[in-house]
Amino acid sequence: MGAAGGAGGAPGAGPAKGGRRGQLEHTGLRSGWTTGACATAATTAAYTALLTGTFPDPVTITLPKGQTPAFALAVEELTAGAATAGIVKDAGDDPDVTHGALVRATVRPLPAGSGVVFRAGPGVGTVTRPGLPLAVGEPAINPVPRQMMREHVAEVAARHGGSGDVEITVSVDHGEEIARSTWNPRLGILGGLSILGTTGIVVPYSCSAWIDSIRRGVDVARAAGRTHVAGCTGSTSEKTVVAEYGLPEDALLDMGDFAGAVLKYLLRHPVDRLTICGGFAKLSKLAAGHLDLHSGRSQVDKGFLAELARRGGADDALAAEVAAANTGLAALQLCQAAGVPLGDLVAEAARDAALAVLRGAPVAVDVLCIDRAGTVVGRGAVKP
Repeated sequence: MGAAGGAGGAPGAGPAKGGRRGQLEHTGLRSGWTTGACATAATTAAYTALLTGTFPDPVTITLPKGQTPAFALAVEELTAGAATAGIVKDAGDDPDVTHGALVRATVRPLPAGSGVVFRAGPGVGTVTRPGLPLAVGEPAINPVPRQMMREHVAEVAARHGGSGDVEITVSVDHGEEIARSTWNPRLGILGGLSILGTTGIVVPYSCSAWIDSIRRGVDVARAAGRTHVAGCTGSTSEKTVVAEYGLPEDALLDMGDFAGAVLKYLLRHPVDRLTICGGFAKLSKLAAGHLDLHSGRSQVDKGFLAELARRGGADDALAAEVAAANTGLAALQLCQAAGVPLGDLVAEAARDAALAVLRGAPVAVDVLCIDRAGTVVGRGAVKP
């Protein structure tokens, strides 16, 4: 099992810290690794063995933010034309359905100039509908894990004299069965799980512990004299907020799915300004009045998005397409192509929903909706 970096520090120990790191330390929960990190580690070990005849165990990789975790191998298989390595996923203290799953990567050489080709093995899904960040027909291996694997293949090739032209088949033991407990079948990802992760790290969410950490984050920001804080749904939205406003770390609240926790605490402990930043689909739930944005407790309401689109000038045909869209992203793309500002309309509705929870507290609110790359696709201007 991969060696997971713990949250570090007991609650209440040492000086109060703000930002994502401070919140995680306060929860006392242990972080884990994404399926994308596990697949990258397995790929690195397998390609190394293909070139050298020996599997590195443990195998160390570099994550997008520079962390260098080491993973123990659970599977090592080397033949004349392929190498397979397997990693048991450790999700830390997060109640992740893929915790304990065996993620395998099989690497085969390809002719020079082929590049890196990805395949879905048993237990990894295939995209069958539009609206996801991958084309129809592609294996459900998300863009960041693909990039991580490409980079590590290039590093191994440079170190051991390989060409870097390989086929990577990622599989997950019992993945098709596990995927029935996820949203993949409804999204048109068939045959198994998605290989996910933007940072490589699973941030553990115990509802009570994380909500408590949000309150602590607000307290730290107020004690530091911050008058502008940002509630972010993840690391990509944090980057966007920092780029937009230059906010320091202790002004960043990692609210995750708990938008209501941020708003209810600021109702009693206000700051001058709150920026809410998150993915378009997730913030469309806030716009529709949901305060818990977790996929297991609230869903994107395409009918609501269709109604917003109508307000933005969509005709009946476009509104019907939005209502039938596979994902929130697909609905947004339909409206963008037609010149309907659905992103702004969602951001404005989310801002107004937040203000309703704040019930007149002296907190001005603005909202940024982003896509998976962190590009702002909707703005709800500051409103007191």
